[in-house]
Amino acid sequence: MSNADTIKQLLERANTIALVGASDKPHRASYRVMAFLLEQGYTVWPINPAKAGGEILGQPVLASLADISEPIDMVDIFRNADAAGEAVDEAIAVGARAVWLQLGVINPTAAQRAQAAGLTVVMDHCPKIEIPLLGVTTPAQRV
Repeated sequence: MSNADTIKQLLERANTIALVGASDKPHRASYRVMAFLLEQGYTVWPINPAKAGGEILGQPVLASLADISEPIDMVDIFRNADAAGEAVDEAIAVGARAVWLQLGVINPTAAQRAQAAGLTVVMDHCPKIEIPLLGVTTPAQRV
């Protein structure tokens, strides 16, 4: 489910990432990961119902994945393991290509639902770590 080849292929094919649980607080991991992904050239849509209508790192905050008007390559989930299941179900419903459960976010049942629906699943990893570790060619490098 989360082998290096799968992770690298996912990150090299992705352009549009929805980041569920985005925070506007610079000390939070979701903020730092979002900043990194933006620096790498990904389009990142922050999802946080409590912050919807505002901005995080210059990006408009949306309330849900359904508010994104373009295909979603990857849904990066910064929620606790129980809440991650709801985000996975929403990712399936909107036709996302992949779900990525962050470090420490482990929900095998939700991961199985995503796989059964045809989504690529990465669990208990962080793209900010994996991109340099695996030598991923990011959108900024593809130009």
